[in-house]
Amino acid sequence: MIQTFDSNWLKSCPAGLLDALSRLAGENGTELFVVGGAVRDHLSGSLAHDLDIAIPSGALSFARCLAADLGGTFVLLDEGEGVARVVWKGFDIDLADFRDQTTSIEDDLLKRDFTINAMAFRFTGESGKTEGEIIDPASGREDFYHGLVRVMSPAAFENDPLRLLRAYRFQATLGFQLEPDTEKWIGEYGHLLSRSAPERISHELQRIMASDRAGSTIFSMVESGLFWYLFPELKKGEGMEQPTSHHLDVFSHCLAALDWMEKLQARPKDFFPGDLAAKVSAYLGQEENRVRLKWAALFHDLGKPDCHVIRQGRITFYNHDQAGAQEFEKIGVRLRWSREDIKRISRLIRLHMWPFHLNNSRKKTGITAKACLRLVKAVGDDLAGLFLLAMADSLAGQGVNRPPAMEEELAELYTEVERVCREQVRPVLEQPPLVTGRDLIDLGLTPGPDFKMILSSLEKARVEGSIQTRSQGLSWLESFVAENNLL
Repeated sequence: MIQTFDSNWLKSCPAGLLDALSRLAGENGTELFVVGGAVRDHLSGSLAHDLDIAIPSGALSFARCLAADLGGTFVLLDEGEGVARVVWKGFDIDLADFRDQTTSIEDDLLKRDFTINAMAFRFTGESGKTEGEIIDPASGREDFYHGLVRVMSPAAFENDPLRLLRAYRFQATLGFQLEPDTEKWIGEYGHLLSRSAPERISHELQRIMASDRAGSTIFSMVESGLFWYLFPELKKGEGMEQPTSHHLDVFSHCLAALDWMEKLQARPKDFFPGDLAAKVSAYLGQEENRVRLKWAALFHDLGKPDCHVIRQGRITFYNHDQAGAQEFEKIGVRLRWSREDIKRISRLIRLHMWPFHLNNSRKKTGITAKACLRLVKAVGDDLAGLFLLAMADSLAGQGVNRPPAMEEELAELYTEVERVCREQVRPVLEQPPLVTGRDLIDLGLTPGPDFKMILSSLEKARVEGSIQTRSQGLSWLESFVAENNLL
C-alpha cells in the first residue's frame, strides 16, 4: 500500500527547522530520510517528539552545519558510527550515516534493531515536506499495527546487548507485546546485558518505570529471565514464605506492590479521600516522584530474606526495612543512579514500616505532635510518598489474617498526621529557632553532639506547645542542662 505523507505531523518541530534541513540537504547534494520513532509517531497519529535522520554519509559534517545554521548545540554521540545530535529550542535532531557502510536506505534499515524501527520515508522539497511510499523492507508497519516488538534477528542482541532491555522499553512505552521468537531469544541472550554500560541500562529502566505499564513490563522481564541479570538480589525472595497476613511469597509480593503502586498513581482519589487527594495528586504531579515510588515499591522488601528468622513457630523479618535500604543503595551505585534518587528511594524503603507502627500506636494511645515531628523530619518532602508506599504494601498483602480495614486506617492516619503537622509541627519548623547554638555556648557548653540533642529536645517541646517565646526557651534550656548534668 502506498501511503503519502505530508508535513503536518512535523509541526511540533520548532519553526525554521524543516526549512533549514531542506536547504542544507540541497546545498550538500544529499538525501535525508526520516527514520525510527518519528515514523512511529506518524503511524500512531501523534506529533513528532524528536527527529531521527539517516544520511548516506557525512552526517557529522551535516550536523555541525545544521547546528551552526540554527544556533543550536552540536553533540557528538558516536564518531566511529557517524552519529551526532543537534539540540535546538528543546528539540533533539539525531543524524546518522547509513549503517555498516551500506549504500541504500533499504539496506540501512535492515541493519536496525526492531522492525518497528526499520521504517523510513524520504525527506525532501520545500518546508520539509515528505513524499512517496513508506520504505518498509522488514514489514515494520504490519508489526506496528499488530502491536508487536520483533527483533530483526538474534544477531541484533549480540551487536548491542542493550537491545535486550530496549525491547521491554518499547513494550512499556508503546503498550506492545514481544513477538514469541524475540522473547525466546531474549532469554537465550540475556547474559550479554552485562556488556552494556550501567548508564545506558539505567536510561532504559527509567523510561520503563516512567511509563504506565511498568508493572506488567517488569513481570514480562521476570518471565523471560532478563530481570535476574539486572537485579539478582531479589531472587532470594522467590518462594520465601511470609506470615499469614500475606498471600504471596516475598518476591511476588514486591511485584504486586509495584502493580498496586501504578493503580494508586492512576486513581489516588479512590484511596485517599477529601483533602488528601489533592495533596497526593500534587506530589504525584512530579514524574521523578512517581518513578521513585515505583522503584521503592519493587524493592521495599529487599531486606526480608537476610532478616528471615522463625521464632516460636512464627516467621519474622525484624529490621528488614533497614537492611533493604542499605542493600538498595549498593544497587543504585552499581547502576550509576543519581545521589538524589538513591537517597530518596532508600529512605522510602528504610521508613516504609513507620506508618504501620504509628497506626498501631494511634489505636492504642493516639498520636502526639512529637511523633508527627519525628516522622516529618525523617521523611522530608516524601510524606505523601511514604503513605502511598504503605498503601501499596498493604494492598499487596491479602492473606487470611491481614488486619481488617488496613487501607482505611492508613488513610485516616495520614489525615490525622497532616492535621497535626498543619496545626502544630509546620508552624514551628517554618519559624526561626528560639534558641541557637550561640545561646548554648553563652551558657558555658562546648560545641559537640549534645548541641543537636538539646536543640532537638527544645524543638519537640515547642511542637507540643509548652514553649512559645524565647524567654521560655531560655528558661527551659537552663533547666534541661541542669537536670541532665551537661555542664
